[in-house]
Amino acid sequence: MFIADSLGLDFINSIATPVDTPVDWIADGDGLLRWLAQAKLVPSDVLDELGARATAGELDDVAGQARDLREWFRGFVRKHMGRPLTPRALKELEPLNRLLESDQAFSRIVPHHYDEHDGFALERTRRWRSAESLLLPIGEAMARVVCEESFTDIKACEGPACTLMFADHTRARARRWCSMAICGNRAKQAAHRNRIKDRG
Repeated sequence: MFIADSLGLDFINSIATPVDTPVDWIADGDGLLRWLAQAKLVPSDVLDELGARATAGELDDVAGQARDLREWFRGFVRKHMGRPLTPRALKELEPLNRLLESDQAFSRIVPHHYDEHDGFALERTRRWRSAESLLLPIGEAMARVVCEESFTDIKACEGPACTLMFADHTRARARRWCSMAICGNRAKQAAHRNRIKDRG
């Protein structure tokens, strides 16, 4: 369900009601690993290594922390969406800043091949010391929502049972649905049924 045009909002959408039953894609440690792989937030070799190295229940505990983080961020976004984010919101972002401060990120020079020339590039990476470090790229994605998205453009899908959110990057800022194929199509069908009913 990567429909939000923003990975931090897609993280909020990792629990959703796409049809009628809620689905939580990070209900356990395996789900968290799959979600991170699909989001391309963590290299696959790191996910394999941490998955093999984690003790029983450790990844499930981290998935629980991720769910708590998700629900905290959902509350923050819902509170502020639809209007510009002001500097007063900084105090509310303390849990996210605490997570980001725990990072073991660094830069290094790596070989790089570009336009048939060999050279070097500066690559940003981190030390993946524990399963909890999997929360760091999620925190960065959430921070990008705060720092790079206009909160006036963050919307909730207008589908009656839908819980998905998105950043409206359309030119007219007229996006109403998480997806035209899902909620938009349902709304069209309902409107069509109502027109037929009204005609009698």
